[in-house]
Amino acid sequence: QVQLVESGGGLVQAGDSLTLSCAASFGWYAMGWFRQAPGKEREFVAAVTWRSGTKEYADSVKGRFTISRDARSSTISLQMNSLKPEDTAIYYCAATLTNSRYLKTVPYDYWGQGTQVTVSS
Repeated sequence: QVQLVESGGGLVQAGDSLTLSCAASFGWYAMGWFRQAPGKEREFVAAVTWRSGTKEYADSVKGRFTISRDARSSTISLQMNSLKPEDTAIYYCAATLTNSRYLKTVPYDYWGQGTQVTVSS
């Protein structure tokens, strides 16, 4: 059974840092993070391919967020620095088997249940 298990969400203040992690039950072509704020559509945040380590970020998080992968533990992490109130959202881990260089738009096959990140001003 496929499982994506997120952890690491919480309540922080603006300017703080937070790390999210997602453990996968088996290998994928790529894994990523999406987020959905109240009243807004879900949006891409970052993704990384397992084999080559190619990364892609949303413009809104470039320079502040870093995605990484650990092949030994089949885990990806999202290091979030300089958090802003507008980063407040439910963050979802996602995984895809589709080989594509367009990590923002490739269909993702499986999703985690989400973890809440709240940034207070």
